[in-house]
Amino acid sequence: MTDKPGSRREFLKTAALGTAAMALPALTFACATGEPSREAAGIRLGVASYSLRELTRADAIAAILALDSKYVSIKSFHLPYESTPEELAAGRQEFEDAGLTIVSGGVITLQQDNDDDIRTYFEYARASGMPLMVIAPTRTTLPRIERFVREYDIKVAIHNHGPQDQYFPGPRDALPIIRDMDPRVGVCVDLGHTTRTGVDIVEAIAEAGDRVLDVHVKDLADLLEASSQCIVGEGAMPMPAIFKQLVEMRYDGYVNLEYEIDASDPLPGMQRSFAYMRGVLAGLDMAEL
Repeated sequence: MTDKPGSRREFLKTAALGTAAMALPALTFACATGEPSREAAGIRLGVASYSLRELTRADAIAAILALDSKYVSIKSFHLPYESTPEELAAGRQEFEDAGLTIVSGGVITLQQDNDDDIRTYFEYARASGMPLMVIAPTRTTLPRIERFVREYDIKVAIHNHGPQDQYFPGPRDALPIIRDMDPRVGVCVDLGHTTRTGVDIVEAIAEAGDRVLDVHVKDLADLLEASSQCIVGEGAMPMPAIFKQLVEMRYDGYVNLEYEIDASDPLPGMQRSFAYMRGVLAGLDMAEL
């Protein structure tokens, strides 16, 4: 069936109303604590726009609003690298006019060990309003990247990609290299890719400590199998223990859903994922009362 022009956007707007209604308990808690931007337990849930890669920028924004989230980590599908500074500024404005906060961008590959290439992406991040870049570097490029972190005051978080990643399969592979670097150089812990390396995900987060600058959430039915990704809460990922660890660490970054399945129609699964995560956080918050 072919949708009429604008029908998807109207659906997303309608879904936003339903989601907002379901989220009233969480929003009530947030307002009561004076922190309307946070979920229960003080965690900030956002969306990695890679989840919405088959949607236009306008439809991706509508989908994020439908999830009742205020935070977005932008993938280049929605702010292309080849855009002019004016185009990046206009795209950034679309997100901000919708009430969204751009918290990061990526994953951005930084594997050419020369200043010109790396500067191009830092300029891109600055023009796009990204305070943090989620990156795929090499061990060789990291010292050069650190210099640009200091120059631009833009954080970088190394994204791990599991066993097939020749540089950083898991967070602990980056820690010895960045241990003495600027504190604005850290890791983005991708939950699914990390568990596929065979480690305990909670221990991996604890080990990374204050070097955890970003988190990408996904769930797997089989923690060692990438193809088993599923709606968050329907797999084997120990989300309550993960959130508890982040709370105990006083993690102050963002937890961004990176939903890589159902690319042509991701919103229903993303809504269920958010509902589950909010339920877990509400339970943790109640346990502290």
